[in-house]
Amino acid sequence: MLRLAVTTRAETFERLREPLDARGIEVVHVRPTERTIPLTDAPTAEVDEPASDAGSAPFPAVDVGFVYPSRVMEGGAVDALLGVPWVNDREAILTSRNKAGVLARLSRAGLPVPETVLVSNPADEDALVDAAEGIGFPLVVKPNSTTRGVGVARVVDVDSLLGVTDYLDLIHEFPATGDRSFLLQAYLPDARDYRAMVVDGRYVGAVERRLPEPDRAAGKWKHNVHRGAEARGVDLPPDRRRLAERAAEALGIDYLGVDLLVAGDRAVVSETNARPTVDAATKYEPGFFDDLAALIERTADGAQ
Repeated sequence: MLRLAVTTRAETFERLREPLDARGIEVVHVRPTERTIPLTDAPTAEVDEPASDAGSAPFPAVDVGFVYPSRVMEGGAVDALLGVPWVNDREAILTSRNKAGVLARLSRAGLPVPETVLVSNPADEDALVDAAEGIGFPLVVKPNSTTRGVGVARVVDVDSLLGVTDYLDLIHEFPATGDRSFLLQAYLPDARDYRAMVVDGRYVGAVERRLPEPDRAAGKWKHNVHRGAEARGVDLPPDRRRLAERAAEALGIDYLGVDLLVAGDRAVVSETNARPTVDAATKYEPGFFDDLAALIERTADGAQ
């Protein structure tokens, strides 16, 4: 049986385990963070899964990995020790994490994206204000490489923009800050927020993420599940399915969550995620796990 290393123990791990086991793939957890990692201990088939979760245990022997660890320093050690190919390797994770790079690539490929300006800090205040006024208020300020809506703010005028960027300046002054860039992005009022999933170039399902009505009435607007939004399975029309597939194709990423904002007849790709959470099976097209198992097997075969 093929052994698959999964580097998260959250919902994705539990939702993968049984369906993939039924398709001849054993899912095992490899814990990459918040532990010590012995760099001279080779992975071993004798390490059982509970032991591999211990704070200093060696890793189990596996055949293929499922999404490179999100913390790339630890990921480099895990990758070297396991010595296996990954469904979404380091390059895929870094490509998707760079929101500016994603939007630039998709725009060059002719895909619709929100009007966006990358700001490399420290930037001249006049240039910053000119860029914001060129987009128009209100607009969204978002860090270039965070996830789950962290640090994203809506600003309504120059004063509120400069208030947010003052805080970013303070953070970026810290010498260890790796990414000192952020985005100014057009705000699409009343846009509906969708996450479409693409596996091996094919659309396999989508959810709409939406805050509960009381939250929206209170002025909240970020439809992130980690911020309290609910994810409901939806059936996207063919043009939006194809948009998600084209985004994955343009980025060259096999397993991708594509975030779509839809306002009226306009749909744009706002972000992508190469480490998307696997949702409940009922929210995907029939055959989702067959497609995912086939991708895992093809990735493993590529190393032989």
